[in-house]
Amino acid sequence: MDRARLDQLVKTFFVCNRRQISEIFDELLSAMEAEATLPPGGLMSRNYETAQANPEIHTLPGNLKDARDAVFPFFWGTDSWYSKLHLENVKGPPNFASLIGALACLLKNPNLCVDTYCLRSNELEVKAITALANLIFYHTDSPWGVFTMGGTISNLYGGKLGIEKVVPHAMRDGLAGHRVVGIVSGAAHYSNATLAGWLGIGTGNLHAIPTDRACAMRLDLLEETLHRLYRDGARVAFVMATFGTTDAFGIDDIAAMRAILERAAQQHGAVTPHLHVDAAAGWTVCFLTEYDTVANPLGIDPQTLPFIQQAQQRAAGIRHADSVTIDFHKMGWGHYPSSAFIVNRRQDLARLFRNVEDVPYFCEADYRHDPALFTLECSRPAIGPYTVMASLNGIGLQGYQLLVAHAIDMARVLKERIEQLDYCKVLNLETPGPTVVWWVLPHGRNAGEILARIESGALQAADCRRYFSEIQRLFEKREATLDLQRDARLTFTTAMGYTPHGIPLPAWKAVFYNPQTDESVIDRLISSIEELM
Repeated sequence: MDRARLDQLVKTFFVCNRRQISEIFDELLSAMEAEATLPPGGLMSRNYETAQANPEIHTLPGNLKDARDAVFPFFWGTDSWYSKLHLENVKGPPNFASLIGALACLLKNPNLCVDTYCLRSNELEVKAITALANLIFYHTDSPWGVFTMGGTISNLYGGKLGIEKVVPHAMRDGLAGHRVVGIVSGAAHYSNATLAGWLGIGTGNLHAIPTDRACAMRLDLLEETLHRLYRDGARVAFVMATFGTTDAFGIDDIAAMRAILERAAQQHGAVTPHLHVDAAAGWTVCFLTEYDTVANPLGIDPQTLPFIQQAQQRAAGIRHADSVTIDFHKMGWGHYPSSAFIVNRRQDLARLFRNVEDVPYFCEADYRHDPALFTLECSRPAIGPYTVMASLNGIGLQGYQLLVAHAIDMARVLKERIEQLDYCKVLNLETPGPTVVWWVLPHGRNAGEILARIESGALQAADCRRYFSEIQRLFEKREATLDLQRDARLTFTTAMGYTPHGIPLPAWKAVFYNPQTDESVIDRLISSIEELM
């Protein structure tokens, strides 16, 4: 072996060259600042064929600048979503307190599987989970949980706990021939179907309950479905409520769902299904739980206070849930991945425990604090707890109250402005979140009247298709004529969650996740709609 070459390799890549690393990081920051002067969106074209044809691994060892050069074109070609014109979806810009947490994590690179691999970073996860649990469940007694690679995996944990409740030892023995089913909202995220397939119950055994106009699960149909499934001999493993649907921010009545589940299960002599809440998008309204809407110390617009009060009432329902999914990388403005699965009662996770004998290379593991004994993942990054605790303590409770209230306020303003146009119709007037979904139809159409006819069942399918085609065509027309320097980026959904008489409603969509978005963006958005006519 060429010892000199090995020593040089170690010196270059495994000994911290503080000056060079700082210089490269400063260059990346400068590039990000330069990017901010350009219109948001696609800064560079993508060429996947070229990427696949030229994987490009250098033969000879290089240096840290070679590493920088290998990734810089893709760094430059990736939008950071810091522009106030980004309203497309449930993604916002990460805050810089989160960046500090993420950098601290990356410097140490802990693995949250066992204490041995992460030492005090494991303690930080417990601290972060407890802080979030007390915020969401409102001072629960024995919370526990873990950070995961995304909301889908967090929901997967909820589904798995439900299966273990109705088919004990399914982890070892499988479903044992039982028909196991789950129930979700018709407006729920598609990841629920993913988890049904991956958990082995099958997507055909996942039952979606239609929603009301506020995109909340219809409780009468939930109860009917439960009784039908029990009569058919099914084991209902879980019911997944949604707290903030992805498109319209619908919120299910979790307290009422809990009462229905317990009543139906008792009537049929069944195990009460696991009640999991997918709050990936909506959990941050819990920052407002204790906000004094009478004193209004933060000076929130009085017209927005009723939405805050509504959010407070809905958030109180989460304490009736067994577990919850949150995505801090959404409206917590943290870095990916910072999703968490949190249980209301610590003992529930015992259903997922492995024996130490099952993980011989972690023979030192202790179930009291080593998640490897129950987690799906073995290797788990610590980005979540680091970014969460840095953000929570940097921004603070009042800071988050300001940020969340601003998002709700901007959505309220846009809803009011759109409702002033006869040819437009907001479809989620009843939801208290940062999302707006609406129709834009040609001049002369009465959008509200068309919606009413659909809801009454008076509109023929052909007429629906014609109107829906017009809505999408006008969206595409706006997209084609965007002023990249001034116009907000929107998105289009083919089904916003409410399906009157089984008809999925398409919609334009704006999501106010960027704290820099202000009323000037809304003014221009309304003007861009009017210019289409």
